[in-house]
Amino acid sequence: MSGHWLALYTFGQFRTRSDHPDVDPFHQSEPFVWAAMERAEGFVARSGYEDEPGPESWGEQVFPKYWQDNGDGWAPSTISLWQDLESALAAVYRGPHAAILKKGPEFMRDDHAYPAYVLWWVPESHQPDWVEAVESFERLGDAGPTPEAFTFKSAFDPAGKPTTVNGGVSKQIAERNRTRAEAPKAVQ
Repeated sequence: MSGHWLALYTFGQFRTRSDHPDVDPFHQSEPFVWAAMERAEGFVARSGYEDEPGPESWGEQVFPKYWQDNGDGWAPSTISLWQDLESALAAVYRGPHAAILKKGPEFMRDDHAYPAYVLWWVPESHQPDWVEAVESFERLGDAGPTPEAFTFKSAFDPAGKPTTVNGGVSKQIAERNRTRAEAPKAVQ
């Protein structure tokens, strides 16, 4: 996959306002989940958010046409870059992120007719902004999987050919990520 990075955009909506106590499990786990993602094998980079500590925001944050403001002007969304499909799959569906996904029905809306995420290939060193990510997300929602906007289940390689994510490799990566997270830190 040399010469390309896998872009991943996620979008969801809380059942209530972001500052409601029902959403606390999400907010409490977020720093731990991001730390695990950033340590994960195959992670390249991620966008931060305007006016928040952490990585720089990749442009002004915008939301897809599916967004329904619940009174706080906010919805959980992310942009990240990965070296390959297997690394991204391992980080998203195994480990700390998978644990919070399982709790999602407690605080996330599930009555929607749009995808939860979109994948697309970008040239190495290209940093997609929020507008590009939302356009890819809406493309997937409107047309289904294509080489320009796809999912893990209906994936494409950087040349635009259908491909299958290697689940065995993804599990091996997830195990290495888990082992790395549990390894004792060296004394400085």
